[in-house]
Order: sequence, then structure tokens, then C-alpha cells
Amino acid sequence: MSFLEKPAPGRLLLDDTVPLTAVIEASQNLQSHTVCGISLPLPPKKLIGNMDREFIAERQRGLQTYLDSITQHPLLSSSLTVKKFLDPNNYCANYTGLFPQVDMLFVVSGWRIRKKYFLIKNKEQPKERYLLSWVDLGPDKFLSDKDLQSAMKLLTSLSVRTLTSESSALLIRPFSERGSLRDHICKVKTRESYLKKYCNPKKSQGLELPQIKLYGRQILEGLKLLHDGCIFYGHLHASNVIVDDGVCRLMDVENGMLGVPSVLRPSFTQLRKINTTESIDVFCFGHLLYEMTYGRPPDSVPIDQYPTVPYTAVVSVLQSILSTEACKSGMPTVSELIQTPRLKEALKTAKESLEKRLQEEQRVLHQHRRLTRAQSHHGSEEEKKRRKILARKVGSRVPHTTIRRNLTTSEHQHEQTSWQLHKRNYSESFQLRLKINCSSTSVTKTHGM
Repeated sequence: MSFLEKPAPGRLLLDDTVPLTAVIEASQNLQSHTVCGISLPLPPKKLIGNMDREFIAERQRGLQTYLDSITQHPLLSSSLTVKKFLDPNNYCANYTGLFPQVDMLFVVSGWRIRKKYFLIKNKEQPKERYLLSWVDLGPDKFLSDKDLQSAMKLLTSLSVRTLTSESSALLIRPFSERGSLRDHICKVKTRESYLKKYCNPKKSQGLELPQIKLYGRQILEGLKLLHDGCIFYGHLHASNVIVDDGVCRLMDVENGMLGVPSVLRPSFTQLRKINTTESIDVFCFGHLLYEMTYGRPPDSVPIDQYPTVPYTAVVSVLQSILSTEACKSGMPTVSELIQTPRLKEALKTAKESLEKRLQEEQRVLHQHRRLTRAQSHHGSEEEKKRRKILARKVGSRVPHTTIRRNLTTSEHQHEQTSWQLHKRNYSESFQLRLKINCSSTSVTKTHGM
């Protein structure tokens, strides 16, 4: 019986994209050390007085900060070493040693724990290399075994050979020596470990505008083709895009059918408007477009402030996907992104759209800051005490204040009535005098004649 046919009764399907957390509850003396490839805040230590209670508490806080920085890092938190340390019961398998006869061909290229890669050759064409990948079925696998077998046959048109079982799948596809789109952006070698390549790239740089337009258009057309065929993708990112001679190819299209969770699932789970498979692909495209523009993926979403770039048209497309307004109102469709004039419009139109968005963003931020300051002020303990004291003082003065206000209102009404009567009497007196004067003038003129 092969490893693909081996049943796995009672196997728990885990979502490896869910980040794990750790809290330090106690401390003890251990002889250990930590090796890390990126800059992390290590806790303080000293030789004398290292058993003092205050120093132990300080070091415990430092270790907690150290653990938080690891669990919050998108790549470190998904590594097998961290998973095994935080959850040894569910991540105890030695995935790299399952096949000792082919260990020399093992390639540590992907970030997924339950997906392993091997380089293989075709005997008939030894110069051509292929990438064999073995992946466990994920928690989002809702197809029956029979339907999954039929669905995987659709991938043969994409130059992918598949073999599935009730617990895993094996796929063979051509190997690209030039690497993925992320390898081009980070300017790293293809066969290096993903932690070494992507944790702290030294030469990462965004693409030029013609490349962004070309690759973006091809990726959108690929997504539209998948959507028209009712194939859910959900795994679009720079590592799953292969570029050969200016032509983009989407990788791991089978992940959605195999139930493998998306790498961006923790991000779009918090956004209620991203609730369809099409909107997930558009959200992933926004992340990819940001990385192609700035040379690195976004730290968090929504994004309302963008670094300065000369490509204002690209920024306007990013705003339509990754802004707060877009995440609240909903994602545009792939067809709308393909047909949108913002990919082809002149710089003047892009500038006007950017200014309009900026003004609206400033208005929203201003209102949010005012509301935050007001809530912070009225919610403080000092303000609550002051309001209680003021309420007591005002409560004792309410009857007097009411009487005074009534008297003031009555007097004001009396003054208005008196003024109106005086004004009317004065007007009538003036008209009467005017008539008398006119009569006197007429009499004088008559006598004079």
C-alpha cells in the first residue's frame, strides 16, 4: 500500500494559516539558546543578580515581547519550527523524513507545512525537470472523493498531472528555473529556503509600470477564466505566479479544490464584505498588485495611506480594493477591473481621482479623530467625577433657575408688547400730524388764491 492509499482514521484537519499565540506564565532555569535569521527583540540578561525577583519579571516581559514578535510575523509564525514549539501535539510529524529514499531531492521552497516539493526528471527527456508536490487535504475540502477525482482532471489542460486519495494528493508540473514572481521582486535565488529568501530581503524592489500593467492584465484574465469555469482559486500571491518570457502562469490552482486554506484567510476573515470566492480572489489581487508596486506585501489591510510612487493610476486601483471604503462596501469584480478605465486613463484623470479620494479620506480621518478624542475625554474617570459633581450642583439650583428663567421670559415678552404698542402709537400720531399739515397747507393756498 502506498502512502497515498494509507487511511488516516480520526485525522484532525487543521488550518495552518491560523496564527498561534503564546503567553509566559512562569519561569525556570534552563540551558538553551535561540538562533534567528531576522532582527528580534531579545530580553535582557546579566551574570550577577540574575535570580532577583525584579529581574526575573523584567526578563519574563522581554520574553513575552520576543514571542509576540515571532507569532505576529507572517512567515515565522507559519514555519514548522514555531508550530512544533507552540503546538507539539498536532505538529509532531517529521515531514522531511517521511521518504528517506528521496530525501536528496527534497526542496524546501514553500511555506506550507503540509505541502512538500521534490525535483524529478523524465527518463525520456532527462534535461527537463519537473516539480512533484505532495499535499494533505485541507479543512475546506467539501468535494466528495468521486467529485474531487473528476475536478482534478480539469487540471490536465494546465500541464498538471494529479493523483488523489482520501487524505492527500500528488501533483507533477514543469519546474521553472527562473523562479516565481516574488523571486524576481526580491532578487533571490530560486532554490533557497523561503525563510532565507523572503524574511528580510536586501534587494527587493517594485516593478516598472509597463510590467505591472502587463502582468496585472494577464493575472486578471487568468482569474476570469477560472471564474467562468466555476473554479475557485483563493491562493493568488507572488509566490504562486511564474513568469516565463513575459507570460504569467498561475500556480497551485488545485488548492481550492483540495480544501487548502488561503494564506490571506486571517486577513479577509475580519472583513464581512469579502464573503464570496470571487471577492477573495480580488482581495488577493490587491495584495499582489501592492507587492508588485512597492516590492513588499502590505503590512495590514485596510490601507488608506500609500507610499509615494510615480504610478498614480496603480494607486487608484489599489484604493478600489484595499481602502477602508472598499473593504466596507465590497470588492470590485474581476470583469470591472479588466474593463476599468483606470488601467488606461491619463495621468490627469488619475490625479483627480487621487485628490478626491484624499479629500474624502481626510474628512473621514478628521471625524474619526474628533470622535475618538470626545470618547476618550468623556470616558475618563476624572471627567466622570466632574460630571457627577456638576450634576449635584445643578440639581440643587434647578428650581431657582427655572423661576428666574420664567421671570426673564415674562419680562421680555412684556417689553416686546410695550415696544410694539409704542411703535404703533407713534406711527398713528405721525400720520395724524401729516394729515393736519397737509390740510393746513391746502387752506393756506386757497386763501392765497
